[in-house]
Amino acid sequence: MNNPLVQLDPGLFIWTILTFLVLLTLLAKFAWGPLLQALEGRQKMIAKALEDAALAKTELERLHHESAQIIAKARQEADAIIIRSRSDAEALREELRQKARAEADGIIRNAERQIQSETARALQQIRHEAVDISVAIASKIIQRNLSREDNERLIDDALKQIDAPAH
Repeated sequence: MNNPLVQLDPGLFIWTILTFLVLLTLLAKFAWGPLLQALEGRQKMIAKALEDAALAKTELERLHHESAQIIAKARQEADAIIIRSRSDAEALREELRQKARAEADGIIRNAERQIQSETARALQQIRHEAVDISVAIASKIIQRNLSREDNERLIDDALKQIDAPAH
């Protein structure tokens, strides 16, 4: 049972080891080096992507926090504007009420002045008519014809007497 495949041949053994070492050197130089470099480059790229993702996450959180602050500030400003608008509207309403009251008071004062003026005018007219009637009665009583000048003098005297107690 001498099988040539199972027997040790020192020449074949040396050539096999030598071929293995040459192949190992060639693979280390041309295959494993670039392969390891590619793996290392990929590892760096993944690490960089993870770092960028972490930075993006922190930036997103910062932006989210800023936007929440901006929204809260905008809500506060909107509430302040609403409160200010309500107080301005109330102040305007009160101012309009005051103006309306002042105008109504002015209208009432004007109406009272007109009433007093008309009343005084009516009283003056009544006095003139009373004097005219008194003069007519007096002239009939005395049975004397009075001249126009006497009539006017009597009217003036009567008016003076009537005006004196009225004031």
